[in-house]
Amino acid sequence: MGIPYVGSAFWELWEAGWPAAILRGASVTLAIGLCSICLGIVIGTIGGLVKWARLFPFTLAIDGYTTLIRGVPELLVIYLLFFSSAEFVSQVTAAFGYGGADDSAYGFVVGTVAIGVISGAYSVEVVRGALVAVPRGHIEAGRALGLSRGRIFRRIIAPQMLRLAVPGMNNIWQSTMKDTALISVVGLQELMRISSIGAGSTRQPLLFYAVAAVVYLGITIVSQIVFGVIERILNKSNRAG
Repeated sequence: MGIPYVGSAFWELWEAGWPAAILRGASVTLAIGLCSICLGIVIGTIGGLVKWARLFPFTLAIDGYTTLIRGVPELLVIYLLFFSSAEFVSQVTAAFGYGGADDSAYGFVVGTVAIGVISGAYSVEVVRGALVAVPRGHIEAGRALGLSRGRIFRRIIAPQMLRLAVPGMNNIWQSTMKDTALISVVGLQELMRISSIGAGSTRQPLLFYAVAAVVYLGITIVSQIVFGVIERILNKSNRAG
């Protein structure tokens, strides 16, 4: 009796189009995660280099940024960016004759920026730590060979920094993917938002949230494999160099 009931329930959900909706939500989640981590890497690289080079007073600005972002909840950062920029974005789009365009793209843009700013605050310390971990003897050897500062950075510092930063960036990527679930509060129909809507409309919350968990876990497993391959490639090229 139980098996036919479960089968019919799955068939009803399939006919209602929920699997396709979940896939669309997962694609939005993945897109936000990728865009956010790219923004975070840019912020983290610039901030990490500034802190490593001790470029005063820019180091104070970077320290203030990382302290602020890491000191408040991620959800609060999203709320602050969303509600502080909503009116500004509406005025800009209306001025250019795209008054309705902000409704479809605004949540995605704000979500990407918010999660990118959050991941960037943590990426700063990962990049700075990787730069500090580069052996000073290697840099001194480059200077002894008469290499310019630019070549020392490109040929000695940057390759080692990249290899050392990958494990930390892996952790930040996993955290970034989980943070994308918070974007559901701005109405963007990503994976968690679709799961919540499906759970409420079908009254089967366990099923929808279990499927969401499986999707997140699948993304995590694939990500671990990709980062493992990247680490092996970088370690092999470092030994070859």
